[in-house]
Amino acid sequence: MYLFAMDDGYAEAVCRGYRSRFLSVGDYANLNQCETLDDIKIHLQQSDYGEFLSNESTLTTAIISDRCTEKVVSEFEYLRVNSVEPLSTFLNYITYGYMIDNIVLLITGTLHERDPQELMEKCHPLGWFDSMRALCAAQSVSELYDLVLVDTPLAPYFKNCFVEGDLDEMNIEIVRNVLYKAYLEDFHRHCQSIGGPTAEIMGNILSFEADRRAINITINSFGTELTKEERLALYPSFGLFWPAGVRQLEKADDVEQVRSIVEAHSSKYGQLFAESAATWQAADEAGVESKSLEDAFFEFEVKLHQLSFDQQMHYAVFYSWLKLKEAECRNISWLAECIVQRMKEKISNHIIYLFHSY
Repeated sequence: MYLFAMDDGYAEAVCRGYRSRFLSVGDYANLNQCETLDDIKIHLQQSDYGEFLSNESTLTTAIISDRCTEKVVSEFEYLRVNSVEPLSTFLNYITYGYMIDNIVLLITGTLHERDPQELMEKCHPLGWFDSMRALCAAQSVSELYDLVLVDTPLAPYFKNCFVEGDLDEMNIEIVRNVLYKAYLEDFHRHCQSIGGPTAEIMGNILSFEADRRAINITINSFGTELTKEERLALYPSFGLFWPAGVRQLEKADDVEQVRSIVEAHSSKYGQLFAESAATWQAADEAGVESKSLEDAFFEFEVKLHQLSFDQQMHYAVFYSWLKLKEAECRNISWLAECIVQRMKEKISNHIIYLFHSY
């Protein structure tokens, strides 16, 4: 505990300070009254977002979303420059997921001969690394593959999972899922090696992510050319479903079978299936929008991240703060889009309140 306070106490205090400035229920009530994007700008000026839109003469939902992302990135980078080992490595691991998204985007863009500058603009800032510009300038998938193996932190994942011939348009989603599987397993092992509350809390969070991916991969594979053996290879090798549950998911042929398997292995996940089904039926009868299974998973994930802050002196708060902040940015973007589309009655459908006091 003394060493944690000495090495990581400042960064943790800053992170908890960031978290205390999330938008409150009252802030969202005020934002719901906005009629234009300029009204949103004025209300956000009274919050932690301050003058982040002050240089924008013309507002769009895309601009608001981009400025929100820039604010998140700047705060995360401040945490990173004020960290020492082993926290520095933990924060680096967080960025690897964004790197995967960026590299898959570059592979897709290279296959379709997209403009490198356009691809760079679409890359997430947290997934940037020193050789990103070199990757964007790659003239072929072969050249891109060689550069990834040499110049990126993801090289071990590529080296152990793929050969150059795998990187084609038909396999791009398989590539993404295999990379995430390797990343999640590696990140999970790293968190367990840290030990203490970090291992416990991050273990729960990453296990949920592994379970969610297993369920989504199974459901999304129905009606595709993906074989059951290929499906099995995409499941992370940890979580509540590993190993018996994933063997059953491998053999599933429809959503009802998936639901039965999930309920048999986890009452909490079974409840999420039940909630989404119940809201779908009620919404269908009332003629309104229903809650999807993905929405139910997202709400459960938010609760997990909120619980991270109930304990002290661990690294999970950094990961949870980032995910909650991204959820807040999603709230703002959704609210702005509803206002632009003159559909304010739908604002509450996808807003999740993130702030609660200790």
